[in-house]
Amino acid sequence: MKPKNIGIIHYQVGHTDGVSLEIEKWQRIFEEIGHHVSLCAGDLGSAKGTLIPEIYHHRQDVTRLAYNTFKELRDFDESGYQAELERQVGVLTEKLRAWIVAEQIELLIAQNVWCVGASPSLAVTLEQVRQEFGIPAIAHHHDFYWERGDDKTLTCDAAKDVASNYLPPTSPDIQHVVINSLAQRQLEERKGVTARVIPNIFDFDAPAWTKDNFNSDFRESIGLEENDLLILQATRIVTRKGIELAIDLVREVQAQRALLEENGLYNRPFSPENRIVLVLAGYARDDATGEYVRKLKEKAAADGVELLFIEEWVANERGEQNGHKIYSLWDIYVFADLVTYPSLWEGWGNQLLEALRAELPVVIFKYPVYQADIAAKDFNVISLGSEISGYDAAGLAQVPAEIMAWAAKESIATLTDAALRQRIVRQNLEIAKKNYSLETLRKILREEIVKF
Repeated sequence: MKPKNIGIIHYQVGHTDGVSLEIEKWQRIFEEIGHHVSLCAGDLGSAKGTLIPEIYHHRQDVTRLAYNTFKELRDFDESGYQAELERQVGVLTEKLRAWIVAEQIELLIAQNVWCVGASPSLAVTLEQVRQEFGIPAIAHHHDFYWERGDDKTLTCDAAKDVASNYLPPTSPDIQHVVINSLAQRQLEERKGVTARVIPNIFDFDAPAWTKDNFNSDFRESIGLEENDLLILQATRIVTRKGIELAIDLVREVQAQRALLEENGLYNRPFSPENRIVLVLAGYARDDATGEYVRKLKEKAAADGVELLFIEEWVANERGEQNGHKIYSLWDIYVFADLVTYPSLWEGWGNQLLEALRAELPVVIFKYPVYQADIAAKDFNVISLGSEISGYDAAGLAQVPAEIMAWAAKESIATLTDAALRQRIVRQNLEIAKKNYSLETLRKILREEIVKF
């Protein structure tokens, strides 16, 4: 097949969020099979590509328009909303045209911009410009706006038009891809659009992440001792990640710390002087008001759980910033003892695959997509169940006390019994390799590209 110039567009690239990480994998495979890939985003992070600042979903004018699309007409009346939408579309149109011409784009891959609606103007502009140039596209949908309930609050006729015609557009020149079967079914029911399910994948054949000369000082850098217990929450810090459940787990583990001291950890001693710390490696900038972070800190303080936020130490790639090292997300996994993944909702679950690749035990809330698409693979995980029992006075999710106590007991077993731990993580790694390897994605993308 003749190589193609492929343009991948997203709000941001080169970061540690799930979409950025999937973009890296798609880019790598397309380039391995001979195509040229050009990235375009509003924030390039550690990646190389075309920067169009107006694409970034955290710009004030972009977030304002999104709020007035899905929440309330707070900043405009209906005519003012239409005028602002048209203004942003006008700016974006010229810049997207220039990118397509400069890079001679022959196939567009829209990553989340035609589904989640974080920038309504980008969704409109990209489809209008795509039609103008007659370029086919793959729409890769990770999250839909209706999964947040935003289909219930579309604020005016113009907002409804954006959602109806551009989230996503339904042109026959667009091949739709989703990451789970629940989204596939919803897209068919809502839009009459047939989509292919392509789950998240990982390069399980790459060399294992290990301690080396660069990362060997990681614990020291963030203020942990060698024998402290590091429980890792690697996700972004947003409400749907259910991080309050990780705090509950750590509280229960601490209540049983005598077992840790008596038996020692799986690979080192644990004494009364050692700490149990929940380390949050993801960024919090998507928590726009900061309310969720505040609630987590207050809950942890009340429960006697130590939180350590290390966003400033972590990026997609190693480097240096503000006079100190920046570690990759993969470096953090090397030093973790247990991973918490208590998300209430995930489109699929990158952090799950990362934890399995790192050969770490995982504590998981069995969110709907896990139940629908992943559970049948029989991963050996520590379960927090699949039902929320209620919410506390701060609106934070809870699961039954007996389930949390059981999860803590199972966590301590994997932290103290080296043979059990090894058996679990090796079994999980083999299942993951079989079902979610890079080779699986390579085969799928070869099939998709042939269609164009």
